[in-house]
Amino acid sequence: MGKIVCFTGKRPQNMPFKFDEYHPRCIALKEKMYNEIEKLISIGCSHFITGMALGVDIWAAEAVLYFKRRGMPVLLEAAIPCKGQEKRWSVKYQERYRHILEQCDKVTCIAEIYEKDCMKRRNEYMVDKSDVVVAVCNDKTGGTGATLHYAQSRHKIILIVNY
Repeated sequence: MGKIVCFTGKRPQNMPFKFDEYHPRCIALKEKMYNEIEKLISIGCSHFITGMALGVDIWAAEAVLYFKRRGMPVLLEAAIPCKGQEKRWSVKYQERYRHILEQCDKVTCIAEIYEKDCMKRRNEYMVDKSDVVVAVCNDKTGGTGATLHYAQSRHKIILIVNY
């Protein structure tokens, strides 16, 4: 079995381009993510875990699914913090979320309902299960920073993708 990779990263509202996925910086970031995932596949990574949050998690899932459709030997696992995490999102993003979940090889739900620490527990689950953590960020703050500190404490390989 190949190595396992998980993703962590900032939400769109915390990035310079916000929710504009046609912004040149967003397009460039997605290209970097695709290139990084392709390199990881080429060295034997085959199981990818996404937390299914807006932004980086969704983009990573879509990238893995892109390679899966092209016959690459990859599995996609969605690690969701709780059922209904998407219920306050726009209809467009809810549909995108559900479309990805339908294509996942595995869905792991951390909590049946929202709990104060379910996102932290989701992040720790992903790190604990992974060999490699891909972090899309320019700093180590917020949930991404906490996940990176946790990954460091668990001696995981960390790849930083700046935006």
